[in-house]
Amino acid sequence: MITTAVRSLWDEPRAADPPERAWRDRVLVGVVMVTALLEGILREDVTWRPVVTIVAVGLAPVLLWRRTHPLVCVVVGFGTGTALGLASELAGISGVGLHTMSYILVLVYALVRWGSGRQIVLGLAVVLVGAAFSIATDYTGATELFGGLAILAAAVAGGAAFRYRAESWRRALDQVRSQERVGLARELHDSVAHHVSAITVQAQAGRAMAGIRPEAALDALAAIEGEASRTLAEMRAMVRVLRDGAPAEYAPQLGVADLMSLARRDPAPVVDVEVAGDLAGLGPQVDAAVYRMAQEALTNALRHARNATRVEIKVTGGAGRLRLRVTDDGRTDPARPVTHGFGLRGMTERVQLLGGTLHAGPTPEGGWAVDAELPVEVPR
Repeated sequence: MITTAVRSLWDEPRAADPPERAWRDRVLVGVVMVTALLEGILREDVTWRPVVTIVAVGLAPVLLWRRTHPLVCVVVGFGTGTALGLASELAGISGVGLHTMSYILVLVYALVRWGSGRQIVLGLAVVLVGAAFSIATDYTGATELFGGLAILAAAVAGGAAFRYRAESWRRALDQVRSQERVGLARELHDSVAHHVSAITVQAQAGRAMAGIRPEAALDALAAIEGEASRTLAEMRAMVRVLRDGAPAEYAPQLGVADLMSLARRDPAPVVDVEVAGDLAGLGPQVDAAVYRMAQEALTNALRHARNATRVEIKVTGGAGRLRLRVTDDGRTDPARPVTHGFGLRGMTERVQLLGGTLHAGPTPEGGWAVDAELPVEVPR
C-alpha cells in the first residue's frame, strides 16, 4: 500500500501555472536578510557569529527560485544547514545557527506546493536526512524535538493543502469549460440546422419557380448564398473555440428582440412571429434560450411538417414567467410513432436547466406544437 502511494506520488506532474517572481518575493528576501543581519549583530549568545550571519544572509536569495526550482532550493538550503551542523559537530560546538534560518521551512512548503512528485519525494528525503542529523547532533529535549517536527509537518501539510485546493479549483474550471463546450456544440447544431433547413427550402422554391419566374430563382440563389455565408461564419467561430479554446469574435447574443428576423412571407410556409406581454428584466440566459428554442422548433417544422402553410411563433410574458409557443398547420402521420430527436432533447435539457417546462407533440387540429414556459430570471 505504501509502495503504491509512493509510486503514485512519484508520477505526479508539477503543479500547473506557478506564479512568476513578483515584488513581494524581493521584499520577503530583503526582510529575511535584514532580520538575519540584525540577529547576528544584536543577539548575544550567537556562536560563530560572522560565519552563521553570512550563511543566513547569503542563503536568503534562494527564496527567489523556490517555485521554479523547488528541489534545488531545498537541497541548497538543507544541505547548507547540514554542512554547518557537521562543521560544528567536528569542532565540538553545539547550538550553531540563527533563529532566522527557520525561513528554510518556506522552501519545504514550496517543494510540496509546486514540485513534481519525484521532486517532492527526493526533496523530503533530503529534509528528513537533515532533520535526523540535526536531532542526532543537537538534541535539546523532547519538547523542542516534537515542536520542530510539528512545524516541519505543518509546512508539508500547508503545501499539500494549498496544492489540493488549487487542483480542485482547476478541475472545477475544466468542468465548467467542458460544459460550455457542450453548450457551444448544441448552439452550433441549432444554428447550422436552422440555416441548412432554410437553404433547402430556398433551393426547392428556386427549382420550382425556375421555369416560370427566372427572377424568383435568382432571388432564391441570393438567399441561399446569404444563409450559407452566415452558416460558415458561425461554424468557423464555434469550431475555433471547440478545437482549441481560443477566444473568438462573436456577434451579440441573439434573443427575443431578434425573433422578428425569423418571420417571412415567402416561400411557404409563412412564418408569423408575435411578441407580447411584459418581458422586462429578462435574464440573458433565458433571452438567448428563447431565441434558440424558437429557431430549433421552426427548423423542425420546416423539415417535418408535411404540406404546412403557416408556422406561428408566439412569445408572451407576465407575472415573472415567459411562454414560448411554436405551432404549425402541417399534417402528421397517425401511423408514424412520435419520436424525440436530438433537437427536441436539447430544448428539453435547456429548459430544465433554466427551471422551466417544455411540452411538444401533435395538436388536435392536426399540426405540431412546442410549448415552453420559463422563469424570467434563472433561479439561483
